[in-house]
Amino acid sequence: MVQRHTIGDKLFNIFLYVFMVMMAAITLYPFLNVLAISLNDSVDAVRGGIHIWPRKFTLQNYREVFTYPHLVTGFYISVLRTVVGTVLGLVSSAMVAYVISCREFMFRRFVSGIFVLTLYFSGGMIPEFMLIRKLGLINNFWVYILPGLISGWNVFVLRAYMDTLPENIKESAKLDGANDLTIFFRLILPLCKPVLATIALFIAVGQWNSWFDTFLYTTGNPSLTTLQYEMMRILQNVTVSSTGSMYALGQANAPRVSPESIRMTITVVATVPIVLVYPFLQKYFVKGLTLGALKG
Repeated sequence: MVQRHTIGDKLFNIFLYVFMVMMAAITLYPFLNVLAISLNDSVDAVRGGIHIWPRKFTLQNYREVFTYPHLVTGFYISVLRTVVGTVLGLVSSAMVAYVISCREFMFRRFVSGIFVLTLYFSGGMIPEFMLIRKLGLINNFWVYILPGLISGWNVFVLRAYMDTLPENIKESAKLDGANDLTIFFRLILPLCKPVLATIALFIAVGQWNSWFDTFLYTTGNPSLTTLQYEMMRILQNVTVSSTGSMYALGQANAPRVSPESIRMTITVVATVPIVLVYPFLQKYFVKGLTLGALKG
């Protein structure tokens, strides 16, 4: 039977489409505006009036940013810490979540309570710094990975998802002689692909955007600098001359650039790599967050 749409239904659909197009435009405009300013001549950008298309196209802003000496090193370290931190953090959090999701584990409530405490309390910056120094992680690459290896929030999201899986899957595997490691890696992880992709995105974004740990722990070793930290230094090194013009990277002989252009260029450089990863994980994102919450 063919369903007929009334005039009211058609008007509602038209309104819905128009509304969604307007929301998409509102969402995309800030990104297009940032990109347009970064691709526009910096002196001309001071006049304003640039929206989604550069008025005087140039790549000079990007040339200025990429002439900074430690930027390539920072990009390499940021990619490395993002990949290593995401893989190890994801596997570690998933293993803990699997353990506390097992009903036969007698200390599951106690361990869960400890992770709950970490969501509300922390030792503070100074005790954390003292601990990391005692562990010998100052000016060490692993200071980016080990302190935040396991997140209580990630563990609980993963556990909630694992609780929705049928218990007889593990029981059947154990009857066939499989141990917990086999069950975890060959059964549980493949079934948890949506939530794993979601948590991986959270960890990757956190690792990619982090710069304060670089400032605290690795400033004595320039080879461990990160992209976000170098971007912050570039912004600080942009100085204002007596006439109000800007000099990039604090160099007196550098071409003039406006602080707005440098800021927008840095935003694009820091954002694009992680944005390119998101489409590959998008189809798992909503499912990974909501499916585990269906079980009350």
